[in-house]
Amino acid sequence: MDSHLVVLLPVAAVWLAAGLLADGLPRLERACSIRRRSGWLLGLVVSGLALTSAVLVAGLLSGGDAPADRAAAALDVAAVPALVVAVCTVRRVRRLWAGAGAFATAPDTPAPYGLRAAAAHPLMGLPLQVTALLAVAGMIAASGGDQLTEPGVTGPAITAGALGILAVGIRHALRHNRLSERARVPAPASPGAARPLHV
Repeated sequence: MDSHLVVLLPVAAVWLAAGLLADGLPRLERACSIRRRSGWLLGLVVSGLALTSAVLVAGLLSGGDAPADRAAAALDVAAVPALVVAVCTVRRVRRLWAGAGAFATAPDTPAPYGLRAAAAHPLMGLPLQVTALLAVAGMIAASGGDQLTEPGVTGPAITAGALGILAVGIRHALRHNRLSERARVPAPASPGAARPLHV
C-alpha cells in the first residue's frame, strides 16, 4: 500500500465512524445513551479535524510530489465540509452532550423529544456525512481510481454524489421536523372551555 494511502485510510475511517454515529443519535431512547454516544462523537469529530488539518498542513509545507502532497490533494475537496463541521457541528455536539448530562443522575430517563430533535438537526449529521463521503472519494481517487476522472464519468459521478447529498439532507430535515413537532407540548385547554354554554 502506498504511503499516502496509509495516511488517508485512518482519516476516512474516522469521518465514516463519525457520520454513522451521528446518524444513529436521534434513534436512541435513553438520555444517558445520547450523552455517552455524543461524547464518543465529539472525540471522533475532534480527531477527524485534527487528522485532516495535519494532512493539509503537511501538504502545504512539503514541496514536489511527496506522499504528503498526494494525501493533501486527495483531501482538498473534503476541506470545505470539514470547515463547516468545525464551525457548526462541534458546537452542536457539545451542547447536545451537555444537555444530555442534565439527565445523568437518572440513567433510565427516556430521552425527551427536544433532545432527540437536537441530535437530528441537519447541521449535526449532514456535514459529517458529506465530509466522510468526500474523504472516501478522495481516497479512492488517490488509490488509482483514474476512471472517476475520465470525461464521460466525471459529470455523472458528480451529479450522483450531489443528488445523494441532497437526499441525505432532506432526510435529516424531515426527521428533525418530525421530532421537533413531537417536542412541542400542546397548550392546556382552559377549564371553562370544556363547559357547555347555557343561555
